[in-house]
Amino acid sequence: MQKLEQVYEGKAKKVFKTDDPELYIVDYKDDATAFNGLKKGTIAGKGVINNQMTNALMRRLEKAGIPTHFVKELSERETLVKKVSIVPLEVIIRNLSAGSFAKRYGVEEGIVFDAPTIEFSYKNDELGDPLLNSYHALALKLATAEEIDTIKKYAFAVNDVLKAFWSECGVILVDFKLEFGRLSDGTIVLADEISPDTCRLWDEKTHEKLDKDRFRRDLGGVEDAYAEIMKRLLAHDAD
Repeated sequence: MQKLEQVYEGKAKKVFKTDDPELYIVDYKDDATAFNGLKKGTIAGKGVINNQMTNALMRRLEKAGIPTHFVKELSERETLVKKVSIVPLEVIIRNLSAGSFAKRYGVEEGIVFDAPTIEFSYKNDELGDPLLNSYHALALKLATAEEIDTIKKYAFAVNDVLKAFWSECGVILVDFKLEFGRLSDGTIVLADEISPDTCRLWDEKTHEKLDKDRFRRDLGGVEDAYAEIMKRLLAHDAD
């Protein structure tokens, strides 16, 4: 598979065309950002961990019947994926109160919800990724009603699979962000990444944060937290 010109560079990844128009190569970076790019830094080895963790979890989700853009891992930092056009909706599933949810509604972190919640935000950096509901998404023509239903169904299914897996690893899946894309035939698939950048992951016993919150909140030990979560994943991902 030949790597051709770069078509996109985001906060955490670069995307390249290949000699197959339906396949792209994603290259994960060590750059870290928070608060919509206002805070910037580097987390050594993050790109390798996020690439390999995303791929392991996407393989697991594919086995559970959730379609993804994953094709195959090419190297520590590079993965071959199906070309998608990203649906400009960030999908956030929450199992416990934390982060912006706790701040927005004035509640403490760590409240376990009776059922998971779902939020959409408009994927638009200039506007600060504002929250919206499905009616707004339809009005803005970001997705069709059928696509929104599919995205919701997949998002909750992803939560079921990941929550169970992380529990085996002694980790609480607090919340996480997903992005979906359309293949050339319009099929909706899970895209982007699933990593400590996009998930809140707490140790089951101590509630120690093993994710990007350590970077956001200047807690220190960021690299160690990413390495620990990867170690636990590898120990339980043998099947």
